[in-house]
Amino acid sequence: MLSLPATLTHEQAKACVKQLTDGLRSEAAQVVVDAAKLRHFDSSALAVLLELRRECARAGKRFAVQGLPSRLLDLAKLYGISGLLPSA
Repeated sequence: MLSLPATLTHEQAKACVKQLTDGLRSEAAQVVVDAAKLRHFDSSALAVLLELRRECARAGKRFAVQGLPSRLLDLAKLYGISGLLPSA
């Protein structure tokens, strides 16, 4: 399982994508991202999740998220992308 950090804003996004993408290689056919620790974030957190979803698709792996904070889910709904972030 991969995990998001407690803080994920524009400043941390690039490093977070790299860390998650590197971790993706060691994951099984289903990649689950744990977002339960996420407390301070902006829309960059959604960009990070979408990029990881794309990387999973390239690697032929399924993608899911667990523990998505309700505020981030609301933001995903507002942007019309909540269906791209399936719940684990």
